[in-house]
Amino acid sequence: MQFKPKETLTEQVATHIENLIAFNQLKGGQRIYEGPMAKELSVSHGSVREALLLLEKKHLVRSIPRKGTFVTELDEHFVKSLYEAILMYLTNTSLKLVRQWKQEDIDQMESLYTQMSECFQKGQLIAFLDLGIEYTQASLAYADNYFIVSAIQDLWPSAKRCAFVALQQGTPVLKENLEHMRHSLDTIKERDENELVKILKDYADQQCRQVLQCIT
Repeated sequence: MQFKPKETLTEQVATHIENLIAFNQLKGGQRIYEGPMAKELSVSHGSVREALLLLEKKHLVRSIPRKGTFVTELDEHFVKSLYEAILMYLTNTSLKLVRQWKQEDIDQMESLYTQMSECFQKGQLIAFLDLGIEYTQASLAYADNYFIVSAIQDLWPSAKRCAFVALQQGTPVLKENLEHMRHSLDTIKERDENELVKILKDYADQQCRQVLQCIT
């Protein structure tokens, strides 16, 4: 692991562990031992401990007194709660995007769609997932609400984790993601608020079902 000077050591360790969880290399319910993790990353116990505190705020781990820190389980209640919250926040920010977007916003989203299409053709799952998250974040520029932006940012790692579970089902799910993106982008261009609300709900419900199918 190579550390970047623009981020604190704690943030970089947190990102590393976050990716291990998101891509299922650390599984739900698994205990994270500070000592071995610190040795693996050649950092101090304190850096790992601080990183785990950041990840607990992002709902990826939970600390149990006198027992240790464990990766949060992806159970039915967690998954349903996550998508309900994401839908609520993104509906708010996406409607603001519909009303206020500028051409550079559309150009950026079209570029992301093109890149995701290319990743789909090449079978590049991780890149596809990262671009999808970036696309979904586009509306945050218009949120104009500290609490909503903060809440969404804390939910993204769990959203990424769940999306990875869903997308591993293969080509049909990846194709459905692209279709939803294309539909939402066209709807944003038309400034059709009612249709966008429907698209967001359909997409959240669909991906929630896909994740639940995998974990059950």
